[in-house]
Amino acid sequence: MDEMEEELKCPVCGSFYREPLILPCSHSLCQACARNILVQTPEAESPQSRRASGVSSDYDYLDLDKMSLYSEADSGYGSYGGFASAPTTPCQKSPNGVRVFPPAAPPPPPAALAPVPRNACLTCPQCHRSLILDERGLRGFPKNRVLEGVIDRYQQSKAAALRCQLCEKAPKEATAMCEQCDVFYCEPCRLRCHPPRGPLAKHRLVPPAQGRVSRRLSPRKISTCTDHELENHSMYCVQCKMPVCYQCLEEGKHSSHEVKALGAMWKLHKSQLSQALNGLSDRAKEAKEFLVQLRNMVQQIQENSVEFEACLVAQCDALIDALNRRKAQLLSRVNKEHEHKLKVVRDQISHCTVKLRQTTGLMEYCLEVIKENDPSGFLQISDALIRRVHLTEDQWGKGTLTPRMTTDFDLNLDSAPLLQSIHQLDFVQMKASSPVPAPPILQLEECCTHNNSATLSWKQPPLSTVQVEGYILELDDGNGGQFREVYVGKETMCTVDGLHFNSTYSARVKAFNKTGVSQYSKTLVLQTSEDTESEEQTLPFPVPLERFQLRRMSPFSSTLNLQPSFSGRSYFELRSSSHPLSLHSSLQSLNSAGCNFETQSAPYSQLVAWFSFDPGSAHSDILFSNDNLTVTCNSYDDRVVLGKTGFSKGLHYWELSIDRYDNHPDPAFGVARVDVLKDVMLGKDDKAWAMYVDNNRSWFMHNNSHTNRTEGGITKGATVGVLLDLTRRTLTFSINEDQQGPVAFENMEGLFFPAVSLNRNVQVTLHTGLPVPEFYTSRASMQ
Repeated sequence: MDEMEEELKCPVCGSFYREPLILPCSHSLCQACARNILVQTPEAESPQSRRASGVSSDYDYLDLDKMSLYSEADSGYGSYGGFASAPTTPCQKSPNGVRVFPPAAPPPPPAALAPVPRNACLTCPQCHRSLILDERGLRGFPKNRVLEGVIDRYQQSKAAALRCQLCEKAPKEATAMCEQCDVFYCEPCRLRCHPPRGPLAKHRLVPPAQGRVSRRLSPRKISTCTDHELENHSMYCVQCKMPVCYQCLEEGKHSSHEVKALGAMWKLHKSQLSQALNGLSDRAKEAKEFLVQLRNMVQQIQENSVEFEACLVAQCDALIDALNRRKAQLLSRVNKEHEHKLKVVRDQISHCTVKLRQTTGLMEYCLEVIKENDPSGFLQISDALIRRVHLTEDQWGKGTLTPRMTTDFDLNLDSAPLLQSIHQLDFVQMKASSPVPAPPILQLEECCTHNNSATLSWKQPPLSTVQVEGYILELDDGNGGQFREVYVGKETMCTVDGLHFNSTYSARVKAFNKTGVSQYSKTLVLQTSEDTESEEQTLPFPVPLERFQLRRMSPFSSTLNLQPSFSGRSYFELRSSSHPLSLHSSLQSLNSAGCNFETQSAPYSQLVAWFSFDPGSAHSDILFSNDNLTVTCNSYDDRVVLGKTGFSKGLHYWELSIDRYDNHPDPAFGVARVDVLKDVMLGKDDKAWAMYVDNNRSWFMHNNSHTNRTEGGITKGATVGVLLDLTRRTLTFSINEDQQGPVAFENMEGLFFPAVSLNRNVQVTLHTGLPVPEFYTSRASMQ
């Protein structure tokens, strides 16, 4: 029952629900908490005025939850604590992180509560959906009587132990209660005063906690209609999925809807929830067995590690002094492998334990809900519970119950080498590996040049049976210089754009797999066209090896777009662009002494990158214009869009100008991984590093952690700068060319894409290829 407790607590106050209301989004909220987080809609934006003007939208009020007030200590979201006439008060944070505004004074009794102002709305603290209140105010939301009943039983079960009612001196703890006698008995008194024979044999004995609950259970309340308070619920509207009364069917909005008997739908939904729980119960059982397996793996890893270390020490000691220097290095590698395995398994144990606790809590809560005998109350929450159960079951089925690490140490120490080879001693893999691939064969009939582009094609030897994971294409600089990698991937054809005109390039390709890399193919010499009007031509082979003088009339004009391909490497695709080359990867670029690349003069090694937003990876609500340099959104919820170019090395700076900024939204700017969540604010997950800002102040956010609140916000026409220094591994932000706060994030490693999150009240334009701002260069000169 302990795991169920979080299901019974209000997301605003963190305490057990008191007079819970069911919101249209199926979540629940205390009545007092709902009143505290109400927001008054401006009169100019009321539904009546919109209808009068002929404008109607489902999103008219969704941005109301973006309006926020903050105290001096806040670093997150807030909601208005009152209405236009109410004084502003500091917001408070509930145990689960939801921010609300308390009333200015203790609330009066319910009878004296002020009426809800006209045009009021509230935002669900769990799904952030904005809900418009009608003239009935909070009375228009039905009460969650099922939830109240579950909370009452839960609190009763947690109360102090019951005592026997027949003990004469010190009452002992009761062990049973007779429902017919209505008396609590300890075990001796039950055997003495209530023997299981004669007339007493037909009495029913229950556990004390169950008996206490049954004592205090009030008669089932008759559910009344929220629209017609004098009418009881008698039918169930299939289309609206809610109980209705007879008057609703006669004159209300349900008159043309399909309805069914309340009792029949109650039984049907109980049956559906029970069936859904059966599948989830199986998943929970499998999860418990999986946790036992993981804990056993920890023990096995410990034992294998001890055994391996003992063997390693014995072998190293046999090699006397020459092995002593090497022994410490080998032990260090074993310990790292040991710690890595333990860390992976323990992390998986922790993750699975948390998920299992949540699953168990949901199951217990659902079982308690099934016990309810209130059809109307049950049907109000049954659909949401069924969806949650199915969703939780699906989460367990996506490879969650598979160990991420083996218990074996795939290392074997070979002690056969002679003493003079001691410094070459290293671990040997125990498992046999496949051979290295054969060198690829260039397909000359498919290789061609067109203007300043070259297309190359290759294949594996016909009789080769070795598995190939990918290929590496290398090209020189067109002046006989060093080869550089320009493509890594699984494709067998690649087009390289942006070469110098009237130049000769050499190309070669090699294959690789887990075992290693093959030899290079034969070198192919490529001749680019003399001018941009030349027709496509097939390469003559062999090409004369005379070198032509570089005209340098055009440097490389490509940008490098990185996309994940296979573990441990990157897939490179060269795309045509009208801007100078910017290679952003851990591999070397083609920039060399023989090529005239344009870079900005700065005390840094800055890679100047021109790029735009990427419609292919953006959320579907994002709207693009201005050649994908300007973006906005058609939703009031935050949506994420990424840049086309990813960075893993060098210094990069870009800016975003604020073209439109209405109604106090919180746009976020920063960088993200390619698999960042696209339907939440940037920085909500662990795949993004961002600064979100309103018209007064800003915060840094990563993995939903808010830090470094800084005064100074944005307005229409402002400029937000993002400076990613992967040499120093830092991320810094600026507003209107002044640094905003300290260095936002450090230890930045890996592949990052420029990212923005915004809603329909914001429009921004991207500016790239910019020099490093003055505040950063001056700081560097001081260092």
